[in-house]
Amino acid sequence: MKMQKIERMKELIPVLNEAGRAYYRESREIMSNREYDALYDELVRLEQETGVVLSDSPTVKVGYETVSNLPKKAHPVPMLSQNKTKSVEELQSFLGSQTGLLSWKMDGLTVVLTYEGGEMLEAVTRGDGRIGAIVTANARAFRNIPRQIAFRGRLVLRGEAVITYPDFEEINRLLPESEAQYKNPRNLCSGSVLQLNSQVTAERRVRFYAFALVEAEGMTFTLHSEELAWLSEEGFEVVPFKSLRQEELPAGVLEFKNAVASNPIPSDGLVLLMDDIAYGRSLGTTAKYPRDSIAFKWEDETARTHLTGIEWSASRTGLINPVALFEPVELEGTTVSRASVHNLSIMEGLALGEGDEISVYKANMIIPQIGENFTRSGTVRPPVFCPVCGAPTEIRDTGEARTLYCSNPACPAKQLKSFELFVSRNAINIEGLSEATLEEFLSAGIVKSYADLFRLAEHRDQIVTREGFGEKSWQKLCDAAEKARHTTLTRLLAALGISQVGTATARLLSRYFRDDIEALRQASEEELCQIEGIGDVTAAGIRAWFSDAENARQLDELLTVLEMEKTEDSGTEQDLDGLTFVITGSLTHFPNRDALKTEIEKRGGKVSGSVSAKTTALINNDAASNSTKNKTAQKFGVPVLTEDEFLQKYSFEA
Repeated sequence: MKMQKIERMKELIPVLNEAGRAYYRESREIMSNREYDALYDELVRLEQETGVVLSDSPTVKVGYETVSNLPKKAHPVPMLSQNKTKSVEELQSFLGSQTGLLSWKMDGLTVVLTYEGGEMLEAVTRGDGRIGAIVTANARAFRNIPRQIAFRGRLVLRGEAVITYPDFEEINRLLPESEAQYKNPRNLCSGSVLQLNSQVTAERRVRFYAFALVEAEGMTFTLHSEELAWLSEEGFEVVPFKSLRQEELPAGVLEFKNAVASNPIPSDGLVLLMDDIAYGRSLGTTAKYPRDSIAFKWEDETARTHLTGIEWSASRTGLINPVALFEPVELEGTTVSRASVHNLSIMEGLALGEGDEISVYKANMIIPQIGENFTRSGTVRPPVFCPVCGAPTEIRDTGEARTLYCSNPACPAKQLKSFELFVSRNAINIEGLSEATLEEFLSAGIVKSYADLFRLAEHRDQIVTREGFGEKSWQKLCDAAEKARHTTLTRLLAALGISQVGTATARLLSRYFRDDIEALRQASEEELCQIEGIGDVTAAGIRAWFSDAENARQLDELLTVLEMEKTEDSGTEQDLDGLTFVITGSLTHFPNRDALKTEIEKRGGKVSGSVSAKTTALINNDAASNSTKNKTAQKFGVPVLTEDEFLQKYSFEA
């Protein structure tokens, strides 16, 4: 029996080491946290039962060496991992009669900062606990890091570099296709900090939350809570925490649990730290863990349900991910009915099939996941054609995971940016159709062409059952699409993504061709160049767009669902033709600068973003300010008009 257990340990160790290496060294995941924890706990139990700990066991390793071109540095004192529990009772037993600090266990990249003379001297990542990467230039680009502090002695502190959930969703959505690979904020944060361009770090909105003071020259503290309060006074943001006694822990844990959904800081549990510094130090350490703190992992709430099918979700990178659909269940206070399966390897490992009985849970109480498949029918097969465009799919095997891709470079799911432009406010303007919703509709194949945006009523059943949607959301989108369906040629041209054609140029074209789309489609480059404000490059771009067969097909399809109306300004006198204005500051007679710009362009005028010698007037209600635009206007002798002066001079009615 003992030998069987040791053989099982030998099976577990390489699996766990590979998963840990992928997570820490390469910022990717080959198994879920839940799977890793289950295997790790099994290994710990086997080691305790056999009394044997093999040399390469992850239970005696602190971490993995960071792979990066950044220079390395050894930590003066090794940074240990933390022991963990899922039991509140064990937390209480650990704390005993002491006072503890309960805080988020942040899920980012641990960084050690050193200050001298009030300025940051160095920043080093945790790395493998012994050696980390020097990321000083990148740390200086963290959004909330104090570049200079009042304390002039040597200061060393530890904290977590993180990217908040809202920032993660926004940044990851805008990443170039070659980089759209981050599955969670931790991966994105690691990729943002461990690279050679600090400008990228700044753009990724990395934040730093201090959680431990290592050294403060000449300062003496008796409690960790005093250290955190002092760091806060020096300008550092510290991890949110609560000071609790043993009997207060259950309520404290529950309070943090209830705050998970609204917490913007990625976390994978809690940390309990002895507040008394001297007492904590007296406890010492094990080979891997400090004895003054312990991590608390959420006990995942699970539910049994049945798989109803697999939805294949295409992304803008061409990757097609399986999404499990199941009978709705209540988890952590919300109803869930779908969960990402990430790739073919995971789907095949779960042996999924329609009708299978499965267990589901929320990873870190947020992200729905499949835990187990009790039936394991394995009947689901990947589609041979893309669900969005119908092109053949292809399976790519990297040796670590099998993934499904669409082979069509022109797949609509890859054209998210063009659809975002089409529905935007200055284009067709479908109110309430967010970028996230649009991406979801594209991925699910609900929207494959521009015209499909006006056929959402046909997809009621598919939309109302999606998480975050319902009857009211679907009806609201349908109403917005119906309103936007009645449009003008100016808006349509601005929406199509024609090179060099924005709102102003679209208005010029609409006016010249008297809202006749067919006349514009047949116009030659020579005729287009005759239009005031249209140059050779713009004319060539317009002609090229209308000559493209796919563009022509999409436009023809659109014209069958749109109601084209005459442009509002088609009969407006062009008395501002040849005049150029610059608008700055806030307005009182118009809701925003775009509204005034529209009125000026209706009368043939132009609006520029910068003042030059050719500017007719600068419109600024703070005409006496020392702003850059005012100074430039004075330099070129350009008059600065208040809004009222402008309206009166050019006979506008606001």
